[in-house]
Amino acid sequence: MADDEERAAELKKKRTFRKFTFRGIDLDAMLDLTHDQLMDVLHARARRCFNRGLLLRRPVKQLKKKLLKAKKDCGPYDKPDVVKTHLRNMLIIPEMIGSVIGVHNGKVFTSVEVKADMVGHYLGEFSISYKPVRHGRPGIGATSSSKFIPLK
Repeated sequence: MADDEERAAELKKKRTFRKFTFRGIDLDAMLDLTHDQLMDVLHARARRCFNRGLLLRRPVKQLKKKLLKAKKDCGPYDKPDVVKTHLRNMLIIPEMIGSVIGVHNGKVFTSVEVKADMVGHYLGEFSISYKPVRHGRPGIGATSSSKFIPLK
């Protein structure tokens, strides 16, 4: 009987998940930070954007308002509706965590679900705007001998 209890305790220990922290600040505390306190935690490029008034521009305010509205309208266990945007240079701030954003890559909107790890990054980093090169394939410009591909 004692063996079973010990095993249950061990399984419970194994199942505990790592608590997310961003530069020593846990998620709940990060959501409560003011913009000035958040600026101190972020990297230099992000601080510069904040100082220059990134969050005061009209399109950014509209995006934040739409994201909050989408979060409020969804159920407790549902994902919020996708909010489409062209603002690839928008910094991800803690208020956006849990939102689904459609980031335009020049052709289509790529859905990006914002997670806590993404804070401090730009939206454009998660929506690739080019098609990666596939090296080693014969195609236009290849010599006539290299165009031959065996059927095997």
